Amino acid sequence: MNTISLSIMLSLSMLGSQSVAAIEYADTLITDAVVYADQPANTIAIKQGVITYVGNDHTGQKYLGADTEVLDMQGAMVLPGFIDNHNHVFEAASEAGGNCEVSPDANLEGQIPYLEDCAAQATEGQWLIGYGFTLELILSENNKQTPLEVLDDIFPEHPVIIMEQTSHSMWVNSAALELAGITVRSEEPQGGKYLKDPLTGGLNGILLDNAGDIVMEQAWNSLNNIFQQSYQGLQNGLAEAAANGITTIGDGRLYWKRGWFDVWKAAENNGDLTSRVSLRPWIYPQDEPEAQLEFLKKIQSRNPENLLIIDQVKMYSDGILINGTAKVVAPYRYKLVENLPFGLNYIPPEDMQFWLTKLDKINYGAHIHAIGDGAVRESLNAIEYAREQGSERDYTLTHVEMIQNVDIQRFKPLKVTADFQVGSDYIVAQDHSWAEPFIGQKRAHSLMRLRPVFDTGANLTLSSDWNVNDINPLVGIANSLRMAKTGLPDISSAIDAYTINPAISLGLDDITGSITVGKSADLVVLDEDITELPANKIADTEILMTILQGEVVFDAEE
Repeated sequence: MNTISLSIMLSLSMLGSQSVAAIEYADTLITDAVVYADQPANTIAIKQGVITYVGNDHTGQKYLGADTEVLDMQGAMVLPGFIDNHNHVFEAASEAGGNCEVSPDANLEGQIPYLEDCAAQATEGQWLIGYGFTLELILSENNKQTPLEVLDDIFPEHPVIIMEQTSHSMWVNSAALELAGITVRSEEPQGGKYLKDPLTGGLNGILLDNAGDIVMEQAWNSLNNIFQQSYQGLQNGLAEAAANGITTIGDGRLYWKRGWFDVWKAAENNGDLTSRVSLRPWIYPQDEPEAQLEFLKKIQSRNPENLLIIDQVKMYSDGILINGTAKVVAPYRYKLVENLPFGLNYIPPEDMQFWLTKLDKINYGAHIHAIGDGAVRESLNAIEYAREQGSERDYTLTHVEMIQNVDIQRFKPLKVTADFQVGSDYIVAQDHSWAEPFIGQKRAHSLMRLRPVFDTGANLTLSSDWNVNDINPLVGIANSLRMAKTGLPDISSAIDAYTINPAISLGLDDITGSITVGKSADLVVLDEDITELPANKIADTEILMTILQGEVVFDAEE
């Protein structure tokens, strides 16, 4: 929709006191709803995908014409469409990366039956790609073999790579290492580590963080018919998002060297997008920036009429705590790699300053993975530097699991969004005992502190990181309230964290995020008013309908 059309509709929406003849009839009129808006309302009028009226039924009837579709909500709740600020929708529902699934609950020996099943699926001349192990379970000191030896016994010639469930480590065999050109003497890439057997000093088959990413890219790009598999996986993911009331997605990461951008563009050209998506191209730590910046400049796009927005990148500051690769201020108590007392950087602090200032010049903000308190501090420092150079882009730190008190105060003045994922029950219970061996009890029990950040007035969002957590936004909303003193204070704050706040993070708050005249008609319909429910009942609410730009993209009755 062009600016002139939007202005006309804005003017028409304000003619409530004038004659019916002067009012442009709605394409869709939503009635008898509990509307979550700035003023009491039960009716919404929509014209050409834009909200033209929010108010009571009596005035709303003026927008009812002969061709207007009336959606009688029969008392159901209508919220702004949910905005998931960090969602791996491209990968989460796809079999493109392989269908070899191992167990997250099995130790190294226990994985053997799963691996033998996978061997039956292997195609000669193709990489076998799998998913699902838990790193600490296959690195037990009681193992009689290394992970490399176990894979080599089952796959002596077939290249195999299996992604750990957080995606921050890969399990490979010797055939994979040979194809990737990795030996025990190979120089490790920026942001990655090759684990070695403490007894022999040889590679043990585990590649941490970016070391694994690089090999996975090689495996992915070798597969046959990968475009069609990826396309179908994307459609599966978008359908799941729509079924969960999500109308805007902040893409978790776009591995553009795997052809993913082409898949997204095809979906847009084919009219197959059922969500607005802010794509976030990946910054490759090991590659020279010039070619990356050239590509990013070529694909940058922020047309509010389009469903694909490309004006933020995804970069990692650090790894994760259980790998000992999250960047921390104080050293780890226990670590997998002896020479990483403070974790690692995918992108070193001085390089991040370079990247943010260069990206600003080609109209990109950034969504930055920062888990350790050291990574949070370094990322804030880099953003502060970019601000001092004049950048006004949108910046978000995602995960923010550890944070020093002094850095909590920096988010608001630097205009940085803090994005949290609270979809797990252990977070609700504040049971972070899993982290104690790595960072000690005191630091472990200071993880995931939403309330101190919220209390500063900083922009705070909730997201799923699907499929790491449940995609359902109502789970995150409920859990943020169930966290008591460490969570959000009330239901309005929790709803905002899945609607208007992520719209601000994405720079889309002029388009979506609230039920406001002039904004896109992006809506979700719930069977109950969640503002009246206890926190432990919110996640059970049924999603009845999802509407994007005035069009129904999910209907529970169909």
